[in-house]
Amino acid sequence: MQIRQPAQVVTAMATQEGAGVTVHRALGTPLLPDADPFLMLDEFKNDDPKRYMAGFPDHPHRGMETVTYMLAGAMRHKDNQGNEGKLRPGDVQWMTAGRGIIHSEMPEQEKGLMWGFQLWVNLAAKDKMTKPRYQEIKGADIPEVTRADGVRTKIIAGSLDGMTGPVSGIGVSPLYFDITVPKAVTFEHPLPEPHRGFLYMFEGKAEVGEGDKARIVPRGSLAVLGAGDSVRISASAGSDARMLLIAGRPLNEPVVKYGPFVMNTREQIYQAIDDFQSGRF
Repeated sequence: MQIRQPAQVVTAMATQEGAGVTVHRALGTPLLPDADPFLMLDEFKNDDPKRYMAGFPDHPHRGMETVTYMLAGAMRHKDNQGNEGKLRPGDVQWMTAGRGIIHSEMPEQEKGLMWGFQLWVNLAAKDKMTKPRYQEIKGADIPEVTRADGVRTKIIAGSLDGMTGPVSGIGVSPLYFDITVPKAVTFEHPLPEPHRGFLYMFEGKAEVGEGDKARIVPRGSLAVLGAGDSVRISASAGSDARMLLIAGRPLNEPVVKYGPFVMNTREQIYQAIDDFQSGRF
């Protein structure tokens, strides 16, 4: 067994998205532009409605997937193909934008905490122009495994201890866990090659890896996992640690990004812009 050591640890950066909503971006920054096949990870967390009610009005996507995971609050989504729904605490939406979609994500509450994450996942070249689709999953349908040592894991995608998450049919065969590790407890799980993975700490802190190369990863930081076949996470003695553990099969293809468009060549980006401006999405 080879434990994956942290290859890089970065702190999330505050940035503005949508109509002025502050998010903290851990992936998709100058420090960490991507982690193939993943392109971006944002955490949005605020209890001041003035700072989140403007939301994320109509915007396009092509060539990638967006994954929204809600911890608190409510978000209504609509698109130009007639789809509409409401995400509540614990819910997940895995949207495959494919050849093109225009959608909005708007808070549907007047007070209280709005908290969640958005992950961008690249699509293989052969899938970039596929028909858009949604997998919208209620929190009650996401299995949770509790081990004897108290580690709790919500399985959005992938498998753990004989349980499999509800997300299916994704080309990069993803693993997406929400893990709570009690203080002074260690969590281990196989994470074999060729998958590439990272974890994002959003409560407490934990040591990732083993031996001299292990690193403490504090709240608001992302650790890219190096080569190996398993992950080891040890919560500090002072408090529980809660994190996202995300992994997927790398695509090893050229990536050309322009805002919400992710393709393989500049010419494809120009075509995406023209299609959007010409109303062909």
